[in-house]
Amino acid sequence: MTDPFRYGGEVAPGEQRHVRYEVGETYLGDPIEIPVTIINGERDGPTVGLTAALHGDELNGVKVIQEVADRYDPADVHGTLLCLHVLNVPGYLAQTRDIPIYDQDLNRAFPGKPRSNTAERMANRIYETFVSQCDLVLDFHTSTRNRTTMYHTRANMTNPAVERLARAFGANVVISGAGDVGSLRRTATENDIPAVTVEMGKAHRFQPTLIERALAGVESVFAEYGIDPTKTVDWPGWFRAVPADQGDKMWLRADTGGLVEMKWGPYPLVREGETICTITDHFKHQERVVEAPFTGILVGVLENPVAQPGHPLCHLVRIDDTTRDEIEAEIERGEFDGYRQRGLRWRGEREELD
Repeated sequence: MTDPFRYGGEVAPGEQRHVRYEVGETYLGDPIEIPVTIINGERDGPTVGLTAALHGDELNGVKVIQEVADRYDPADVHGTLLCLHVLNVPGYLAQTRDIPIYDQDLNRAFPGKPRSNTAERMANRIYETFVSQCDLVLDFHTSTRNRTTMYHTRANMTNPAVERLARAFGANVVISGAGDVGSLRRTATENDIPAVTVEMGKAHRFQPTLIERALAGVESVFAEYGIDPTKTVDWPGWFRAVPADQGDKMWLRADTGGLVEMKWGPYPLVREGETICTITDHFKHQERVVEAPFTGILVGVLENPVAQPGHPLCHLVRIDDTTRDEIEAEIERGEFDGYRQRGLRWRGEREELD
């Protein structure tokens, strides 16, 4: 049998508890409380942390964690599930990325300090109470406002324990790197807690197709680590790990200001020399064509149709010929990105679900 989980209170083996855990105070002295579900299984196994809304306007992961907390009870679980539904409560209430007023990024404040600024105090309470007790962590994010991101993960693939977790989650594309200093992922990994960031879609909304894919990824992880032996590990069919610090990925940026019209699609596969977008002035007298510098997958795309020089237009990841052929075969079968005959395409989904 697994041990009790302690967080100030105690959740015994075979128990589930929903709590609101205080991580700070408002200007009025009222508590800032994060919602947490603790499911302590009846049988031994790892402690898994699921975290969302470190950036307060990134909501897809909030729905993922709600569903996980609802679907499992202690009789199903080998180990302990820590569902940290919303970490940046001030940002969540204001529907902003950062902690309001001082614009502090909670995901650059870990492991935090008990006597520092607001973000570091909150990060320290979250990390010491919950994350430090985990054996692995999945941290759910979306793109920032005015952009969308393809479903992918970010992980330090030079670490074998992290690589195992990333492969078990089953996303096709992994951007490999240590992560930003102060991020939850990097801090946990450096403290021997394998952690993976899941990037999925856009801020300020739920996107059901992406949420379903992430839930399948969670089930695959639970299968890999024996947390739910009734599930099976999901292999995505094709897989690409891209080093974050090499030339296999790049942001294409606007060199001129104007109106942006995306031309790629309906799938995020683009071939070298294909037009990704155009930028025109308001009189439509001048047009700048932005072409793909290499064959790749668009993992991030500008949503706002206006740009000025330096604005990011898209995030392109290079693929080899074998991967391109596998993707094209999936497109032919109607299976690309796991949508399987839904009639949804990456661009079409954005329009349909807005």
